[in-house]
Amino acid sequence: MLEVAGLDAQYGRAQVLRGVGFSVAEGAVCLLLGRNGAGKSTTLKSLIGLVRPTGGSIRFRGREIAGLEPFRIARLGLGYVPEERRIFADLTVAENLEVGARPAPPGVAPWTAERLFALFPNLAPMLRRPAGRMSGGEQQMLTIARTLMGNPRLLLLDEPSEGLSPLVVQQLAAALRALKAEGVTILLAEQNLAFAHAIGDAAVVLEQGAVVWSGTPAALQADAGAQRRWLAV
Repeated sequence: MLEVAGLDAQYGRAQVLRGVGFSVAEGAVCLLLGRNGAGKSTTLKSLIGLVRPTGGSIRFRGREIAGLEPFRIARLGLGYVPEERRIFADLTVAENLEVGARPAPPGVAPWTAERLFALFPNLAPMLRRPAGRMSGGEQQMLTIARTLMGNPRLLLLDEPSEGLSPLVVQQLAAALRALKAEGVTILLAEQNLAFAHAIGDAAVVLEQGAVVWSGTPAALQADAGAQRRWLAV
């Protein structure tokens, strides 16, 4: 579904991504792993168009999207959940979901509030609550739910477990496993290996803006040396 090759990106004169390449198969969960500053967030922002690549190729469902405006990329079917969550604090849960709603592609079952409340039961009783009065974990669930209301073909998640309690992280992992069972394709940027390992099909490790390891999550879990070199474990 997604093919990234030779991706370069920079902020001003600072080179951040150096020839990043990986692929995400349809229906799979691909993990983008690495320490803080490894280039995970910049990679996702490059995919969605918030950072304009300086080189390389991004092909989504066979179409080159590198350099397109973010709204055009979103319309093609990429959904982005940023690290900062970015909920509309003054709007209710229902209004946040409505803001994100877009028609589903032909032949695809649309995401509705009812389906999302089955995925995130904590949100159902908060339908009329302003999002700014929710906990961090509830806001994270709302951000993912709002993005799903856009009916994306590929979901980009930037460190969704960061700052959450262990219980909420478990709930989030269960929700992502349910999404995977629904056939949703996910690219998950994380540094919490235990959380990511529970749902991933493939793993790519970044260090200083370059891919230094790729393989299965099980192989990475068994490679203690790789974890010590490139991950915060």
